[in-house]
Amino acid sequence: MARLTYLERRGATYYARIDIPVDLVPLYRTTTRKKSLRTKDEATAKTRLWPVIEAWRAEFDDLRARRAITPDDMSDATWQHYTGTLQRDEQRRAATPTQAEIAAAAERASFEAIKSGEHDAGPIAAINAMTEVEILANQAAWDARRRAARLKRLRSDLVAGDASLVADHLDAYLDQHKLIVDPQSPQRGELARRLMRAEIEALERTIERDHGDYTGTPKDPIVKSATGTSREQAAKGEGIMELFEQYAAENPKGIATDTIAQARRDVGSFVDYVGSTCPVHRIDKKAVREWKALLMKYPVKATESSAFAGMKLAQIVKHNETVDKPVITVRTVNRYIAGFSAFCSWLVNHGYLDHNPADGMFLKKPKDKTTVPFTVEQMNALFKSPLFTGCQSADEWRFVAKPGNVKILDHRYWLPLIMLYSGARPAEIAQLAVADVRQEHGHWIMHITTEGDGDKSVKTEGSMRVVPVHDELVRLGFIKYRDGMEAAGHTRLFPEAKRNQRGQMVAEFSREFGRYLTRLGMKTGRGLSLYSFRHGAADALRRAGHLDEQFGFILGHTAGTMTGRYGIMPQGMLKQRVEIIGSITYPGLSLDHLSV
Repeated sequence: MARLTYLERRGATYYARIDIPVDLVPLYRTTTRKKSLRTKDEATAKTRLWPVIEAWRAEFDDLRARRAITPDDMSDATWQHYTGTLQRDEQRRAATPTQAEIAAAAERASFEAIKSGEHDAGPIAAINAMTEVEILANQAAWDARRRAARLKRLRSDLVAGDASLVADHLDAYLDQHKLIVDPQSPQRGELARRLMRAEIEALERTIERDHGDYTGTPKDPIVKSATGTSREQAAKGEGIMELFEQYAAENPKGIATDTIAQARRDVGSFVDYVGSTCPVHRIDKKAVREWKALLMKYPVKATESSAFAGMKLAQIVKHNETVDKPVITVRTVNRYIAGFSAFCSWLVNHGYLDHNPADGMFLKKPKDKTTVPFTVEQMNALFKSPLFTGCQSADEWRFVAKPGNVKILDHRYWLPLIMLYSGARPAEIAQLAVADVRQEHGHWIMHITTEGDGDKSVKTEGSMRVVPVHDELVRLGFIKYRDGMEAAGHTRLFPEAKRNQRGQMVAEFSREFGRYLTRLGMKTGRGLSLYSFRHGAADALRRAGHLDEQFGFILGHTAGTMTGRYGIMPQGMLKQRVEIIGSITYPGLSLDHLSV
């Protein structure tokens, strides 16, 4: 039978052993921890083992819950130690007996000595009877000598670099505020020196107060009020994430569920940096600026990588200096800031902030477009590829790119074609119900809406709209496909289209489609993607002579309307839309080989 992984025998004695998580190795400066279980009996060792292992695991979790110390924390710790030393001194002074209390104690001691007969016991008994009175009478003088000795020692230790006198105070501050500092780092040494300098200043104030002078102020420039940087904690119900949930429930802009979920992760990333107890009114430009600087160094898909398991934002960025993973793009950084900025605007509107600290924080976008439309040549090649004409297997994408006899006719086939002739977003198409594709005034339409059954969402209220079905889609068999799904009893038009764990519709297909283009040799780097069809439709409408503002509603770029929500519109309005959709053409594109 295999021995327990965490149990190790060295000589005759058993030890507990655990591997340090890779993200915490720099803090421990070792890869393992060991502790003697003080027994040579294996059964006893197993009994003693798990409390040790669980204590270590709790310690690891505590370290991961911490954040990196900032200059503001340094200033706050310095001022807190200064004021805390003075508060403790005042408490001792308040507890020091007055002259009246000392006289009363002396009188009680004399009375007790006479009552017990100790006045006949000689000089030693008399001294014992007055010991308590002497302690009370000299308490202030002894405290003054203690403070003078500590002041002298602190000055000497400050020069020698010995932080032992303030080590407990330093660790207590780090624990209270969930901060992480490498025990051997320059930061810890700097914080220790700050605490020593703060206490020296405080002890000097106490000596002045011994002579009745309470007017003294710190002369050391680093010992100053930390107003504006205090590590105050959020009031109950006013934590950043608590308020975000109120914002999400209210959803003032009517944005999609996917977008709200993404914004929750964006704001959570900011909270990861500033700490979960940070009150909302402490969100300022400095904090946002520092968060943005970390995002610019944040590795792609860090939360999905085992290399960064359990790490906080700052730790991930620091560790990536070693593992050197590619970092997120300017566009992704701006997306983080956009989600956070929308939340901050809500905070301003509700009186939690005076202004939006994310204003002006967006990075300058690259001049080149991230997504470009397909050329006609590329589309002719794409629509003759195995995904549309027949592949080896529909189960795995690596076989989809290889020619075969398996015909794919689900959302993977139809989404690109529908996007090509409507400009609709892939998620909008994928979530359509069979009933959303219907005839109105003699024309087939797609009703993109959140109404009806099913888990539907749209990007904004203005994304709900009626889009006529292009004649080319009818020719290709889209309506025949729709009728077939209805006859089969399906309520959803594309029942195999799924959301990912983040709630994003057909995100996996969107990713795999890009890889499919790479396998076909059509894509190198950024540029072509599933969204290239949407861009191509917009360009086709411009070629037909339409201005952007004339077809924006077709693409879902307008404010929400009752027509968009419920899909009912006058015949004349629908006819106008049919004409606009009908103007989408691609000279030179041949789809004659495609049909259902």
